[in-house]
Amino acid sequence: MSRYAYLGPSGTFTEMALQDFLKPEDDTYPAVNVTAALDAVRKGNCDRALVPIENSVEGVVARTLDELAVGEPLHIIAENTVGVSFTLFSRENTDLKNVKTLATHPHAEAQCRNYIAKNYPQVEIIPTPSTSAAAEGLASGQWDLAIAAPINAEKYNLKVIANNIGDNSNARTRFVLVEKTNNLPKPTGFDRTSLAVFIDQDHAGALLEILTVFAKEKVNLTFIQSRPTGRELGHYHFIIDVEGHIADAAVKNSVAGLEEICDEVRFLGSYPRTNEK
Repeated sequence: MSRYAYLGPSGTFTEMALQDFLKPEDDTYPAVNVTAALDAVRKGNCDRALVPIENSVEGVVARTLDELAVGEPLHIIAENTVGVSFTLFSRENTDLKNVKTLATHPHAEAQCRNYIAKNYPQVEIIPTPSTSAAAEGLASGQWDLAIAAPINAEKYNLKVIANNIGDNSNARTRFVLVEKTNNLPKPTGFDRTSLAVFIDQDHAGALLEILTVFAKEKVNLTFIQSRPTGRELGHYHFIIDVEGHIADAAVKNSVAGLEEICDEVRFLGSYPRTNEK
């Protein structure tokens, strides 16, 4: 039996994505935010954690990137992607002409921006740690409306105002499964390797130097995002995903090349890529 932390409360898209990894005997722990989910693994309270890392519309989940790049190392062992569909909820008997507040996660709000602007232009947006937390708060009377996953209608006995309100019907979110011990998955021939690359000091050509390392080995990058280290202005690190496994010669040589020119290279994991259905 394993215990899995995930971005909660129950009813989030993260919980939906987690189902593909669970066995009947496994236990789950809904964490209040990404940091809490990952800390549950770092402290040994959970074996693994599933957290969102990027969305096809809104982009990266900055907290996940930052948490993986610093602190006690965690290792990505798998990923999953799911389509996201948003529903607008109210409580029964809510007067929709007089609503003043609408709660949801900031990424969900960004993906439903056109719908909100057209139908509720004067509403106050209340950010919540997850879409399910918005639904939970709505059920307890904290606000007038909430945007969340469709599953929350039955879970919290909410009234559905509108389904599929997202601005992009093809929106998808990628999630990563992490653990503390580095049980490196075997190469499958369809893998992804994730790295956190720290440059010593920002300078002209720093990014080009990093990209050149991969280009020399003909390694394809699938994701790159710069993040401040927090030390001072001018200090950055990059989160990089590449095609291939660390056991592949080209990827292994690329990492060795980065270690020669960078202040630090943190290996975040090599794991099977999902088939994006």
